[in-house]
Amino acid sequence: MRYTRSSQLFNEAKQYIPGGVNSPVRAFNAVGGDPIFIKKAKGAYLYDEDENKYIDYINSWGPMILGHAHPKVTEAVIEKTKQGTSFGTPTEIETKIAELAVKMVPNIDKIRMVNSGTEACMSAVRLARGFTGKDKIIKFAGCYHGHSDSFLIQAGSGAVTFGTPNSPGVTKGTAQDTLLADFNNLENVKELIEANKNEIACIILEPVAGNMGCIPPKDGFLEGLRELCDKNDILLVFDEVMTGFRLAQGGAQELLNVNADIVAFGKVIGGGLPVGAFTARNEIMDYLAPTGPVYQAGTLSGNPLAMAAGLTVLTELYEHPEIFKSLAEKTAYLHEGIEKALIDHKITHTINRKGSMISVHFSEEKITDFKSAASGNNERFKSFFRGMMDEGIYIAPSAFETWFLTDALTYDDLDFTIQAVEKVAKNL
Repeated sequence: MRYTRSSQLFNEAKQYIPGGVNSPVRAFNAVGGDPIFIKKAKGAYLYDEDENKYIDYINSWGPMILGHAHPKVTEAVIEKTKQGTSFGTPTEIETKIAELAVKMVPNIDKIRMVNSGTEACMSAVRLARGFTGKDKIIKFAGCYHGHSDSFLIQAGSGAVTFGTPNSPGVTKGTAQDTLLADFNNLENVKELIEANKNEIACIILEPVAGNMGCIPPKDGFLEGLRELCDKNDILLVFDEVMTGFRLAQGGAQELLNVNADIVAFGKVIGGGLPVGAFTARNEIMDYLAPTGPVYQAGTLSGNPLAMAAGLTVLTELYEHPEIFKSLAEKTAYLHEGIEKALIDHKITHTINRKGSMISVHFSEEKITDFKSAASGNNERFKSFFRGMMDEGIYIAPSAFETWFLTDALTYDDLDFTIQAVEKVAKNL
């Protein structure tokens, strides 16, 4: 494939935008070369500025569960646009999407809309701190909760040490309130709780990790966290920005049968437009302003265009729950096909999946946490990525990201993808 126009556009962008991109992973630093610039998308496909066509397994990092430019979503946004794009006042559609979300998700009573997953997670932690009166949080290495200061923390020198900032601009004081644990390691969490008695407001995690590849929780891990939180007056916060309304109607809480105290949403709930949300039971949510003392606000929160897109997608998923079963079956089919192709060419690998999330790791060991995910052969992944892109398959430009499937994918698309893997595997 030719990428001439994309390379030209990237060079122009670097003159005016830091690194030429408005989000770092788009820069292709992890895989080499210049990023492709997308011109349009429809269904399961992307079309770049050089007129190349790709089967899309990023799907805007998850929200396009129904496919790009879905006619019902497009129509809803266009019609809402005709009535105005933003008012900064309450609108009826905000209540409609809130009512539907509460109906779909177990264990929640109220929901507050924000504008991104970062805002949702940041606000969830603030609410947890305000509700409990405690300052410290536990997060897990490899789980990404947006770029709020509290989450940009790397490990200290030992299992129970404080984290340190891994981005300039994050203060040491902020870092000292964030404790870092290993995903799927319940004993590690117990140590942190014991070393910080009565100081921890919440434990936040992706119930199925998506930012170190797709990593499901081990049996008993989430249940163990729930028990530890109950015993120690700690709130359990699920970051379901990726998994919410994707793994099931009620997200990971429904699929894995573990209830969180606060849940953050994004991606699917916005139908492709910028939306996030956080939810909890009444006694926690009523701690938010204007009814309670914890302040959170946003001029564009509940934006009518975003609400129109989100309500349309959630309604479609609510009325057609078979979509989740179909997506899981397609993902299993893709898993089987990729695995056979890689085994046939004697390529060392591990594949993880849950529902419609899947990731391929070029590693001998099981991928259960950030450390094992980092053990993969990144040079091989780079070659795999470039080869797949040349075959017309667009996957995440990082070995540490999950793939997302969309309902618009056909089995012909899946077979084409598997055939591409077979071709690329010959040269790995």
